[in-house]
Amino acid sequence: MDVEKWLEQLHVQAGPDDPIRAVHWTEARPARYRDVSPPLLPAVQQALERRGIHQLYVHQALAIEHARAGRHVAVATETASGKSLAYHVPVLEALLMDPRATALYLFPTKALAQDQLRTLLELLEALGPGAVRGRRQHGAAVAGTYDGDTPPDQRKQLREYGRVLLTNPDMLHAGMLGHHVAWGAFWRGLRYVAVDEMHVYRGLFGSHVANVLRRLQRVARHWGASPVFVLCSATIGNPREMASRLIGQPVELVDEDGSPRGRRCMILWNPPRVGHPPARRSANLEAADLMSRLVADGIPTIAFGRARVVAELLYRYTRERLERLAPSRANRIAAYRGGYLAAERREIERRLFQGELLGVCSTSALELGIDVGALEAAILVGYPGSIASVRQQAGRAGRKQETGLAVLVAHESPVDQYLANHPEYLWGRASEPGVLDPDNPQVILGHLRAAAYELPLSPQELDRFGPHAGAVLRLLVEGGDLFWDGRTWRWKGSGYPAGAFGLRTASEATYTIMEAERPGAPGGRVIGSLDEPSAFFQLHPEAAYLHEGETFVVDRLDLEAKVAWVRRQGVDYFTQAVAEQRVRPVVEAGPLLARRIPGGTAQFGDAVVTQLVYMFKKVRFESRDSLGWGRVELPPTEIYTNALALTPDPGAVAAVTAMGAQPVDALWGVANAVVGVLPLFAGCDGPDVGAVVDTGPAGGPAVYVYDRHPGGAGFARQAFEAVEPLVRAARDLVARCPCESGCPSCVGAPLPPSSQTDPDTTARGRVPDKAAALRLLEALLEPAAARVAEPGEAAGLPPPGPPPAATPDGGKEGERIPVPPPVMGPPLPADLEVRLRRQLERMRRFADRRAAGGREGAMAAPPAGR
Repeated sequence: MDVEKWLEQLHVQAGPDDPIRAVHWTEARPARYRDVSPPLLPAVQQALERRGIHQLYVHQALAIEHARAGRHVAVATETASGKSLAYHVPVLEALLMDPRATALYLFPTKALAQDQLRTLLELLEALGPGAVRGRRQHGAAVAGTYDGDTPPDQRKQLREYGRVLLTNPDMLHAGMLGHHVAWGAFWRGLRYVAVDEMHVYRGLFGSHVANVLRRLQRVARHWGASPVFVLCSATIGNPREMASRLIGQPVELVDEDGSPRGRRCMILWNPPRVGHPPARRSANLEAADLMSRLVADGIPTIAFGRARVVAELLYRYTRERLERLAPSRANRIAAYRGGYLAAERREIERRLFQGELLGVCSTSALELGIDVGALEAAILVGYPGSIASVRQQAGRAGRKQETGLAVLVAHESPVDQYLANHPEYLWGRASEPGVLDPDNPQVILGHLRAAAYELPLSPQELDRFGPHAGAVLRLLVEGGDLFWDGRTWRWKGSGYPAGAFGLRTASEATYTIMEAERPGAPGGRVIGSLDEPSAFFQLHPEAAYLHEGETFVVDRLDLEAKVAWVRRQGVDYFTQAVAEQRVRPVVEAGPLLARRIPGGTAQFGDAVVTQLVYMFKKVRFESRDSLGWGRVELPPTEIYTNALALTPDPGAVAAVTAMGAQPVDALWGVANAVVGVLPLFAGCDGPDVGAVVDTGPAGGPAVYVYDRHPGGAGFARQAFEAVEPLVRAARDLVARCPCESGCPSCVGAPLPPSSQTDPDTTARGRVPDKAAALRLLEALLEPAAARVAEPGEAAGLPPPGPPPAATPDGGKEGERIPVPPPVMGPPLPADLEVRLRRQLERMRRFADRRAAGGREGAMAAPPAGR
């Protein structure tokens, strides 16, 4: 692609309101190679050469040497730098040298597993027919994907004969480890475990995955194996630390990228102002114009939207433009997002890889390392929320030595407009670090149950599950899940414990989307699926649902059967749901914990976060004109979770008012800054926590920081325990930020739009007042701030003090259920123990419902009043 010529044409056509705000070039670099010592097996070397690989890059060779030597290794290099060879090559050598050797590949998505299976099968084919045989039988399956889409007969064949298994952490957790006896030969021969796209395993999901890997290593040791881990990642700020946290062992880091890179150009594009009063033109329309022009010129392009509806709108708008500009290419683009059927996604991936498609409009689903062919341009519709994601998405274009183009099209949101005026923020920032907390007691509870089901737990193994494992184990013994046989703790509970909880944040409830002339009519066909929160936004009655650029109107949303009945109807609008969110402390569940900071009160306890979709807006395509509103009559969705309430004293609020600012503006700035620094104090990721400004427990305004996971995940509690250092860190973040009035790095980081909304049609509000937020943060830390009550007095709470002694549910003070030695470790705080007991009870109820054929979710909220 001749980017300079294309840029020149854009400048000429732009006119006086040139949308190009900044252009940043990254210069090309040559490849750097290195020989592997000792040399590769001749058969592997020849197979690589048959695939056009005659030399290995520096990072590939170093990683292979570490893996061969039995050292765990983390490879952190750019997108499309050939990281997968770091595990493919050692695995191929092991398969050739040892007929019993096996390998396990873990990917966060099924699409990635399918993509890497194709690469692996090509390498196996290049080795020559019969060079690698399946276990116990010549010609049996050597490699395959083992996930929810794998047919039963193929699962059986892979279990009995497979040498390389490609799966995801969810299937490993719920489908393999608990049945490891059936996989005995596979585990006995396990030599390598590849963990690809490591940067995805952040926050609560990453904490769960780290515990799955702890369990994997237990099972491998039981069968006499000690596999080497090869972890790969792009765009992460702390690869060595994160890899070590994931597997619980030291790792070697390889981050010297030897792959070649062509020149890359990144453009920051701010849509022009149009209309009266003037407003910026839709980022979706600007992106569709850019994409249609690129595709019409034959330039393979990918466009990323932050929401599913954006991917569909981009596809529709781009296709309409191509029907005028280049009709022969209108059918060479596609939309790609979650909610499509598996067969649809596989077909789009195939067409991309084989070059049948010239363009794809996607959510972040294609941000990961799927080989999407030789793309030359990437369009990012809105700031995706992190520097890491910007680099990951932009890196999908211009792979290898070709010149690549990336265009970030700004929305009219405050964060995007800040970037449009401060483009150096994009070029000069390092990628964000990944954080996780594998030792979180609310995470290890389920994994200790699953581990004991898989194999008896010995006292020596408890340390592998962190410092709280002994105290959590005590609860499991008291509750009758485990018993001591004199040497180990063994499982005696009911059900299948790994099936009682999931690893991700998605809702357990999934709605099927059925196309039919009328609800329940025969001959209907399934066109997709959505999780429950998304369904309430996109599939309420009268919603216009977009699928592959076509519009379907929802006739009925059946909440009991979890089916949305839709019919194809060519309306000229889409719909935008409107919702409100509230937080209510559940004081009836027990007294809130409270502690003072100089200028306010921090309280922690159970809370209900309620979200209600109550109306929708009809928005005309292209013009974004409002065509009217409609009511939505759906029940509110509630998450029973934990929250920190940070309530400023009246004197702290008065300090903000005295400077002529609005307290609510300051509170939102504090909320954004506190959530921004919380990963420094808790092993959470952005989607793990939420922040809301609402009425506090004592009646005044408060900032709530809550866990987004049913039952809580421990992050809000960690924020409570470190509340004063947390507020101080937020104050320092805002004070030291060089911006004048607020930016994405301090107070101006509103939560990104959910996966159901389009930023073009969503009211975003302005960046909170930096000066007001800073004044409130300082007042919260000032001893001189007006003090109106002792901690807890205004809310009717007990003053802070040492936590009460923990007792079993229903027991009297001082009673203990005997726990056999040698359970070690300090006791848990009383309130945390109560929450773990509730979490345990939910898991047991789930097992009972499943045994009775129930389909209710694993994490249903406890009854009101608990």
